[in-house]
Amino acid sequence: MDDWKKIYDALYVGKSAIVGRGLYTRVAIAKRAKIGEFGGERIGLREARRRAKGRDIVAIVELDKFAYDATVGDNAFRWINHSCEPNTFIRCTPTRAEFYSLRRIGPGEELTTDYVDSHHNGKLKCRCGARKCRGYI
Repeated sequence: MDDWKKIYDALYVGKSAIVGRGLYTRVAIAKRAKIGEFGGERIGLREARRRAKGRDIVAIVELDKFAYDATVGDNAFRWINHSCEPNTFIRCTPTRAEFYSLRRIGPGEELTTDYVDSHHNGKLKCRCGARKCRGYI
């Protein structure tokens, strides 16, 4: 089994201090370690934008020619919350959205990522609580 699959299997969903539910780890994750891949229903870009329109909570990642909607299926990254000072980053290829740790992440710590470009287009108030919070997603 790949190391990242062991890490992915140790993820769980719990109440978040940021908003709603969040994604947590039961194990320590080393800096720059692959944590897993975003997944869900594979849909076209037009359909992704239609589904995202007007939602406060969007679990869709767009790639080059298609998108994944994680509200369909059981992909854990559906629950990763935004932070302006995250502990993970997303590496996108034409066919994958992979999550990696930016620093060591301890057991019980919530995983966060910077959504950067999102379907919210800077119109959703950010609630990450980071020291350098930009204020909007």
